[in-house]
Amino acid sequence: MKVYADTSVFGGVFDVEFEAASSLFFDQVKNGRFQLCISDIIRRELQEAPQKVKSIFEEFLPFCDILPISQACLDLRDQYLLHNIVTAKSSDDALHVATASINKTDIIVSWNFKHIVHFDKIKLYNAVNRIQGLNEIFINSPSEVIYYEE
Repeated sequence: MKVYADTSVFGGVFDVEFEAASSLFFDQVKNGRFQLCISDIIRRELQEAPQKVKSIFEEFLPFCDILPISQACLDLRDQYLLHNIVTAKSSDDALHVATASINKTDIIVSWNFKHIVHFDKIKLYNAVNRIQGLNEIFINSPSEVIYYEE
């Protein structure tokens, strides 16, 4: 399963609320359950992040497929903005979704409940994807996609 993780998932490893699910998600990446996909948006967003978040990102780079940010990604991001899913201030969030959609990942995982993992936003992202002739994409938090052993 091709899973696109945004920046929040890497930072989630060090957040009390998200630590357990984020760590389990990355363990399952290491074990081959998920094919981890990212884009260079994360590198830009991590420039101001604490070193420990940068370190977890670097640790997982060997497990990542780095997806290209093509003109098609930028155009789809612009469609999301045009349809007021998010404002220009959150254009990187829209670009995460666009990059995952254009590159045909199966799912996006994020802890961004305001601009990405929100039922209203997910419906709108997928409506624009359908208009553009693209597949719908699942958008969930890491806690919703990890396998919990009994």
